Amino acid sequence: MTAAFASGHRQENRVEQLKQLRQKIAALSGKQAVPTEDPVPQGQGLVPRGAVAVLSGARSLLLRMVAQVTAEGGNAAIVGQPDIGLLAAVEMGADLSRLAVIPDPGSDPVEVAAVLIDGMDLVVLDLGGRRVTWTRARAVVARARNRGCTVLVTDGEWEGASTRLEARICGYEITPTLGDVPAPGFGRISGVRLQVCANGRTIGRSRTG
Repeated sequence: MTAAFASGHRQENRVEQLKQLRQKIAALSGKQAVPTEDPVPQGQGLVPRGAVAVLSGARSLLLRMVAQVTAEGGNAAIVGQPDIGLLAAVEMGADLSRLAVIPDPGSDPVEVAAVLIDGMDLVVLDLGGRRVTWTRARAVVARARNRGCTVLVTDGEWEGASTRLEARICGYEITPTLGDVPAPGFGRISGVRLQVCANGRTIGRSRTG
């Protein structure tokens, strides 16, 4: 009886939370959108507005995208990823006042992301190892396209994804701490060099930080 009551109570809380989230996003979606048709930054033209892409590998590329979208006046959200490095995003220029973070979206992060799409320019959706079937994915893809919101999916399987990106660290930018000349074993990492692949093909390099 206690377990059943607790489960029901959690369900009521979740319904209320989703209701409040929808109200906030509805208000946000009424604001003037950022007038741009450019692809998501640092995506090398691979992730246009309104597209859904699967992103794996180094988080630095993801954080750079969030940073540039918010720095240019757009709104972004991160669903899941409770250990995401927001300090790194700030160092890349992110405006945290334009970033919504939902560290624990519950058992259905896709539903939460679908609500956020209505008022965001970029939504990062961490699936937590889940698999999203094409039937459900198709509905989210259509919604994102209609709203002009880019969705980046991480840590899971998204059936039917037309774009799959992978970011690999290929080097670091080191700031000397002893004098002006870098020395082995000394210095501070000030940036990361990434190799970006799309659908298995290397398409360029990017620097973050």
